[in-house]
Amino acid sequence: QVQLVESGGGSVQAGGSLRLSCAASGSTYSYCMGWFRQAPGKEREGLGSINVRGGRTYYADSVKGRFTISQDNAKNTLYLQMNSLEPGDSAMYYCAAFPTWGPHVFCGIGDNWSIWGQGTQVTVSS
Repeated sequence: QVQLVESGGGSVQAGGSLRLSCAASGSTYSYCMGWFRQAPGKEREGLGSINVRGGRTYYADSVKGRFTISQDNAKNTLYLQMNSLEPGDSAMYYCAAFPTWGPHVFCGIGDNWSIWGQGTQVTVSS
C-alpha cells in the first residue's frame, strides 16, 4: 500500500490562504483520497475527499466554498487549497487514503480510511 507525506502547513493570518500537499509513495489511481483535521481537544473532522480515478469530490459543509481538493496524478500528489482561513481552522491536517474498486465509488469522509499521513500543522491567527 502507499505511504503518504503531507507538507505545506504553517502560520497564516485570518483571511489568508495555504495549499497543503500530500505526496504518495506510489500510484493512487485506484484510491479514494481525503483530507481530515484535528484540533487539540476536539474530534477528528473530515474535510473532503476525491475518487482519484473518477474525479468525484465531496466536501464537508464546514469548508465548502473555501477549500478545494485537487490532484496531480503524474506526481501522485493530492492538494488542499484553503482560502479565507479563520482561527477555527487551526489544527493538524492529515491526508488519508483507501483502495477502492471503481471510478464511481463515493468516497465520503466516513470510516473506510486505512492509510494515514503524519500530518502537517496549520495555525491561523486573528
